[in-house]
Amino acid sequence: MGVNLSSPELTDRDLATIRRLVYEQSGIALHAGKGALVSARLQKRLRAGGFRSFREYIRYVQADTSGDELTALLDAIATNHTAFFREPQHFDVLREVVLPPLVARVRRGGFIDGWSAACATGEEPYTIAMAIVDRLGGDAAHRLRLLASDLSTKAVAAARAGVYRAQRIQDVPRELARKYFEKVPEPPPGRMRVVEALRGVVEFRQINLLDATRPTRSFDFIFCRNAMIYFDRPVQQRVVQALERRLVPGGYLFISHSESLNGIQHGLRWIAPAVYQREAR
Repeated sequence: MGVNLSSPELTDRDLATIRRLVYEQSGIALHAGKGALVSARLQKRLRAGGFRSFREYIRYVQADTSGDELTALLDAIATNHTAFFREPQHFDVLREVVLPPLVARVRRGGFIDGWSAACATGEEPYTIAMAIVDRLGGDAAHRLRLLASDLSTKAVAAARAGVYRAQRIQDVPRELARKYFEKVPEPPPGRMRVVEALRGVVEFRQINLLDATRPTRSFDFIFCRNAMIYFDRPVQQRVVQALERRLVPGGYLFISHSESLNGIQHGLRWIAPAVYQREAR
């Protein structure tokens, strides 16, 4: 829906302030040419709060000590495009390279720990869970601890619910779709839900990638795909270093094929396209 003629105008000064707020709080670097996008995405917040101008809204955000409106602003700005089995080669690497050495640990009663660090609306972590449980068998669901996080509280809530339009699961192999999805009986029709057993494998949390203190545990693998494309080089450096610290020795980092670690200092070894491994001690 387009912005109507009576909508408040986003001035260059307002845009500069919003760009600074978003960058400081999330690391997302909004270019000056994103004014139309920012205006369109924030109009709903202005209408909901009865603000007559962006300047009035910005002052409210800055004065809100609860941080709730800042969170809502970041929710509106963040892009959460994703899909099941996106960049499918990564899930082949997960099954064929990452998992085999961990099988012995599972058989001894140990756990596999993974993190989907920019999970958006949940398609990625549920794909990871499907790939692992299907590869190792149903008992693996009790041996898998999968953290999924995103900056957007709205995206995390949608991911936790695990409900998708039927068209969204078209890229899921038919056998997996039959195992891990069920029709939602309540209206509206045409919706599918991830089965409870698989939803229970994933712990969803709102986490800002700039907060290097969270989470506190280490992981066998981390997926952080299609997030760093929104960061400038200093923030990319900061995030990669934080993710590397959260990998166990020998753990794996998956980034997007559209991203690169060129020019970023790290101690990771290239394994496959957009897949890196921390040195084993």
